[in-house]
Amino acid sequence: MSGEGEVVCVTGASGSIGSWVVSLLLARGYTVHGTVRNLKDGKETKHLESFEGAASHLRLFQIDLLDYDSLAAAINGCVGVFHLASPCSVDQVQDPQKELLDPAIKGTLNVLTAAKELGVKRVLWYPISKTLAEKAAWEFSKEKGLDVVVVNPGTVMGPNIPPIPWFKDSFGCTETYQDFFIGSVHFKDVALAHILVYENKSATRRDMCVESISHYGDFVAKVAELYPEYNIPSLPRDTQPGLLRAKDGGKKLMDLGLEFIPMEQIIKDAVESLKTFPPNSLPCSSLFFIVKNTQPPGFMETQTLAAVDRRRKCCGDDRVVAGVREPAEDLTMGDAAPLGTLRFWDP
Repeated sequence: MSGEGEVVCVTGASGSIGSWVVSLLLARGYTVHGTVRNLKDGKETKHLESFEGAASHLRLFQIDLLDYDSLAAAINGCVGVFHLASPCSVDQVQDPQKELLDPAIKGTLNVLTAAKELGVKRVLWYPISKTLAEKAAWEFSKEKGLDVVVVNPGTVMGPNIPPIPWFKDSFGCTETYQDFFIGSVHFKDVALAHILVYENKSATRRDMCVESISHYGDFVAKVAELYPEYNIPSLPRDTQPGLLRAKDGGKKLMDLGLEFIPMEQIIKDAVESLKTFPPNSLPCSSLFFIVKNTQPPGFMETQTLAAVDRRRKCCGDDRVVAGVREPAEDLTMGDAAPLGTLRFWDP
């Protein structure tokens, strides 16, 4: 389906998934109203403005999710909305209600209200803020009669378009990931899923977007197979006993014609993307153990994993991403260091 002549709004356009959605929409001929937090921040805007077709078919708006008027200005004249903007933080949150819940829930309701009042036909929503915001979206949809469809992706990885790292999860402890399954999916496929669901009016209200459902040990084993030159931590293949593996977790999207990129290619694209970032820009990552050669002197995978786990257990603090010994320059990769000589680095 061609988007020629259609105007759609993408909130969170500068994010990893939002950027992919904007790029693919422009390639299909859509005119896009993209929202960003700061029009003067080149890290949010320059990559969007570089897309083919952006000069004539992309208009950027500065919005605040809690400012209804700013959202209405961006949504005005659009027939569809891809709502991808939502607060997400890897740092310790001092006021969850103000910093996360209000922007997520009230922000979502502002988007939906503007969409309804301005005659939008369909709203696609990516539930980064999970249960409460999604519940609010469904209740609004039922009460106001607005066509809302939710795309639920798994663990999203791949080549990053924005000039900032996309990752935020620590890796490496079998205890930490005891109950963690991985439904890997490529950035491009998540973006395509949103567009396919938007263009297919028969699409159901809620679609799971995963290439497959696997044990975390399957993912680690595949990384080790593809990159034997790295010291990949060894995990049992069955890291989630009782979890049934499945290749058709995204069956509804597959029925719409989406051909998921396989895990092997997802990993390759993710690794090559990580390698492009400057060493000091790499925070805690589900893949950081495979880019150890790009880390600055003093980063230790083995000590990091132990430090993260200890800090999480004793403090409930997930911000720890690296433990290094003082002075960092004297420490070579893989050196052992007692806990007392470790310091913590927050992104």
